[in-house]
Amino acid sequence: QVRLQESGPGLVKPSQTLFLTCTVSGGSITTSYYYWSWIRQPPGKGLEWMGAIGFEGSKYYSPSAKSRTSISRDTSKNQFSLQLSSVTPEDMAVYYCARAPLRPTGWANRNEYDYWGQGTQVTVSS
Repeated sequence: QVRLQESGPGLVKPSQTLFLTCTVSGGSITTSYYYWSWIRQPPGKGLEWMGAIGFEGSKYYSPSAKSRTSISRDTSKNQFSLQLSSVTPEDMAVYYCARAPLRPTGWANRNEYDYWGQGTQVTVSS
């Protein structure tokens, strides 16, 4: 059984950098041909894809977030991470990590993903 678990601070201050980590169990993040995404859902809005890292280490970013986003992985810990710089209140959302069994054609389409973390709430406030 594959499990994904997000971790990170629930509260960050404006202009700070948000760091979130997704710990994967029950399967390796290097297994072909999985893609591992960060997706968020602001209050009252739909899913917003932030970026992803592929099984071989390739990285993909949403054009709207690319300048502030960095995704990395630690294969020894079977984790992948999201770094979002210069956060603003508009970055408040529930952040999810998710696994796609193949490279998605629609990164924000929930049907492209077979496993999700439970989500972690991120609040941006001073």
